[in-house]
Amino acid sequence: MHNWLLPEYVEDILPVEALHIEVTRRQIIDLLLVHGYQQVIPPLLEYVESLLSGSGSDMDLRMFKVIDQLSGRMMGLRADMTPQVARIDAHLLNSEGISRLCYVSSVLHTVPSGLTQTREPLQIGAELYGHPGLESDIEVQHLMLKCLSVTNVRGIHLDLGHVAVFRGLIKGAGISRDLETELFSVLQAKDISTLQELCSKLKKNTRDALLLLPELYGDKKILADAKRRLPDYPVIGTALNELSLVEEELSPVVDNVAFDLADLRGYHYHTGMVFAAYAKGCSSAIALGGRYDEIGRNFGRARPATGFSMDLRELSRLVKPKTYPKGIRAPFEKKDKELEHLIQQLRKAGQIVVTELPGQKSESLACDRQLVLLEGKWIVKAI
Repeated sequence: MHNWLLPEYVEDILPVEALHIEVTRRQIIDLLLVHGYQQVIPPLLEYVESLLSGSGSDMDLRMFKVIDQLSGRMMGLRADMTPQVARIDAHLLNSEGISRLCYVSSVLHTVPSGLTQTREPLQIGAELYGHPGLESDIEVQHLMLKCLSVTNVRGIHLDLGHVAVFRGLIKGAGISRDLETELFSVLQAKDISTLQELCSKLKKNTRDALLLLPELYGDKKILADAKRRLPDYPVIGTALNELSLVEEELSPVVDNVAFDLADLRGYHYHTGMVFAAYAKGCSSAIALGGRYDEIGRNFGRARPATGFSMDLRELSRLVKPKTYPKGIRAPFEKKDKELEHLIQQLRKAGQIVVTELPGQKSESLACDRQLVLLEGKWIVKAI
């Protein structure tokens, strides 16, 4: 085996794709900044306890771990930046008002989340802390759709769910924590036969409601169906009303809105509405988010929170990258001040100027223009 081979699901990013990803990153970060989202840069690794706070056991399985040689404590390479941003809001910024934060950096996963996905996603996202109302959920979802729009991703399908529906059924029926965990697992796996088996000893109204959840997927008609057929618990009624209001708000700006009341991704830390954006021709979600009001509790402040994140690598692959821009070749003239000034002006204007080195025979960057001295004046001329 060659020593330079990379591990499975880990890859280099070459110039054309790297530039495409960087342009996409700038577009999204610039958009987030003008909407008042301040950028933070958490560390790549920190103590495991901090990275797992409020994120559930699934994050523990996704995280690479190492021993800190200075303290002897277990450290983790982050698999998700959301807990880190929650720590920053709760423990460092310590604001009593609303905080809007954004971030972009690599995260590492022990296993890929899909056959075509990397173990080193380039995660970009935004989080809003300090507001419990539906208005902040709508702000974050609008912002996510704008981020997708500036990158020229088209044909967006938005799935909406609400963990309060499942939680309301569990609490209303007094279901034990162990059975709740089993029900959650089979709903996630869409394992209807096992779901029927687990529900067989429950009361009829609870059994019927839980068996109905996987069927409650589709357009806004399913909300009316859910109101009619699910138990009349106030928490479920509130959740369905919120979903209806968000659909009214977002349907004019997205290609399609659907509901999935059995969607329990992030159930261990999400507390309210959850959402996932899909693009035409892509089977996996390109952006995920939701409300997670309890995530900061272990950091001393369980502030209301909602946000979204996406993988820049996956996002950039949905839009065909442009060819790498060609440059301007400049001769090696060490003491020509006029040439040096022109090169500086061209670079300030965003042009790529490559100065030849003595003895250079070729250049990996393609150039379609060159600087030539014509009648005592340096000009740009096509090659």
